[in-house]
Amino acid sequence: MTAPETDTATTGTTQGGTEALRERALASLTRARARTTLLTSCVEDPDLTAQHSPLMSPLVWDLAHIGNQEELWLLRAVGGRDAMRPEIDSLYDAFEHPRAERPSLPLLAPGQARRYAAEVRGRVMDLLQGADFHGTRLTEAGFAFGMIAQHEQQHDETMLITHQLRKGPQALTAPDPEPAPLFTGPAEVLVPGGPFTMGTSAEPWALDNERPAHVREVAPFWIDTTPVTNAAYQAFIEDGGYDTERWWTPQGWTHIRQHSITAPLFWRRDGESWLRRRFGVTEAVPPDEPVLHVCWYEADAYARWAGRRLPTEAEWEKAARHDPATGRSTRYPWGDTDPAPQHANLGQRHLRPAPAGSYPAGESPLGVRQLIGDVWEWTASDFLPYPGFAAFPYKEYSEVFFGSDHKVLRGGSFAVDPVACRGTFRNWDYPVRRQIFSGFRTARSETV
Repeated sequence: MTAPETDTATTGTTQGGTEALRERALASLTRARARTTLLTSCVEDPDLTAQHSPLMSPLVWDLAHIGNQEELWLLRAVGGRDAMRPEIDSLYDAFEHPRAERPSLPLLAPGQARRYAAEVRGRVMDLLQGADFHGTRLTEAGFAFGMIAQHEQQHDETMLITHQLRKGPQALTAPDPEPAPLFTGPAEVLVPGGPFTMGTSAEPWALDNERPAHVREVAPFWIDTTPVTNAAYQAFIEDGGYDTERWWTPQGWTHIRQHSITAPLFWRRDGESWLRRRFGVTEAVPPDEPVLHVCWYEADAYARWAGRRLPTEAEWEKAARHDPATGRSTRYPWGDTDPAPQHANLGQRHLRPAPAGSYPAGESPLGVRQLIGDVWEWTASDFLPYPGFAAFPYKEYSEVFFGSDHKVLRGGSFAVDPVACRGTFRNWDYPVRRQIFSGFRTARSETV
């Protein structure tokens, strides 16, 4: 096996020196705060303090937690400042209090949470103006600022999930994706076998579980050109997929029977048709969109029914990053440039996936589409560390989740901001989770 290719996945992130990094950090933090403000100002205070699902925190908890983490890591760890509100640290420690019990805590009221987060941000802006992005691993290339921007955007996605779970009238609006012609390209793409570089050692704001870059050998395989659509998933339902035990793992079969699951979350039958609830609006399930709100067990069962399987995490990343013409692993399927609207459906620009086959400018060199954005894609893989993994800056980000309890998702969704999504980015969750913006695509091994 050959050594890893030089990890060159830093295009667009470190060029231009300190001022370029400062501008990138400022833009990322500002964009995240604008989204947080939108998500917490579009409903009245009672909706902020209510718990809309035991799976989720009250929105006001997320708001103050965002400010608290920013204070901990930027003002205290990077800036050496004294604690502003040390008495609230434990209230907003995600590992000290599970989501189900957070409504019972003496949380900051909405107005207090807003003022706290705003005061922290004001002090961070002063800190950012004098930052030189050198000296420690936490400050090198602005890592801590990038980590906090990603953290806020991840909680923005969590809050968007809470909005989807929330009962009541529509509170959020966004334009629909551009209409796309019905995709008529090949249903699957052959990904050649051989080694490729997985992960990164050079992406400045990559998180610990994405590191280090290392060689992975992958046998040739076929992968769906687009994510599985609602129409395709309906065929599984109509063929008795939820009633046929042989398509399910034993754990999956037990889970769907115990919870009477017969369709993706938020779907319901209306005569011969299917309807779904999406951010307070009931609408017909669009046949050409990627299926959304399915758990790992459902994705795995569909793949078995279709005579296929879920791709492994390594297969997914090779399909997304490997350029067979150069042998390089790129930052994104389309190359090394940062995402733009023509590449992918990201950043809550829309409140739904785009039709399958959209964004031809974002396809991989092999012709695989929508690997970034639209829906998180379940893979067959457990969430495990890469060879040479080192926890940084704290083990609770990744290390405590490693093991067979969590499955890996890749690629991001329409709810993910570009700062928290790249070809190496890894998400993970329990295989029963359906409230997340999750879909999938299938694969099969090449037959000889």
